Amino acid sequence: MSFDKYHLNLRNQFIRMKKDIKKILIVGPSWVGDMVMAQSLFIALKTQNPDVVIDVLAPSWSAPLLERMPEVNKAIDMPLGHGRLALSDRWKLGRVLIGIYDQAILLPNSFKSAIVPWAAKIPIRTGWKGEMRYGLLNDLRSLDKAIYTKTVQRFVALAYEKEAKFDIQYPRLSVERCSVELALKKFSLDSLSENKVLGLCPGAEFGPSKQWPAEHYANFAKEYIRRGWSVWLFGSTKDQVITQKINQLLDGEAI
Repeated sequence: MSFDKYHLNLRNQFIRMKKDIKKILIVGPSWVGDMVMAQSLFIALKTQNPDVVIDVLAPSWSAPLLERMPEVNKAIDMPLGHGRLALSDRWKLGRVLIGIYDQAILLPNSFKSAIVPWAAKIPIRTGWKGEMRYGLLNDLRSLDKAIYTKTVQRFVALAYEKEAKFDIQYPRLSVERCSVELALKKFSLDSLSENKVLGLCPGAEFGPSKQWPAEHYANFAKEYIRRGWSVWLFGSTKDQVITQKINQLLDGEAI
């Protein structure tokens, strides 16, 4: 058999495998904003195959968020913190997952994120090249940042064949009324605003270097206030400085 014919047969076998995918493991991101954007990928996968089962391997903090994404079957706790290599632990976790999944899709570009799917012997392991992941991934994509300029585009592209054109669906969390009432109680609110609400989370884990300027948030908020929306600012105690600055720029218009 010629070299070209061998690779053509291999490619056809790979395509047949992808058509039979019934269960997918997503290796999820480590940040809230990225996890929200990941729902656009989940929607794309479900649109292509409504019967596919999607599990997400992600940090424990993301479980309540994933529970509100109807496309996700379950969240699997990744017990290793962001930045920890822990190759042995990743290997052991992967071995527990052997024989369960038909495909893994990796959203992080790190070397360590590819260990679990490889150790689990998942037949199709899809992701961007990232940190030298040759051998660990067998559906390896080359990222053209001129085409995929946004993170959400890079996520959703992994649901499709290479270079395929696609539309992006906005994330849409499914929230029960009881959860809404608990949140209102937590923020000492009697009821939701009669207006539409824009929630802004201006904080960033690494501070100003990864943070959109307060002036930009304020200008964005002003536009929605002009349209009749209410604006709510969210954050932890370390985000009080930027939220206060935004509110000052809005002259106290934000709640």
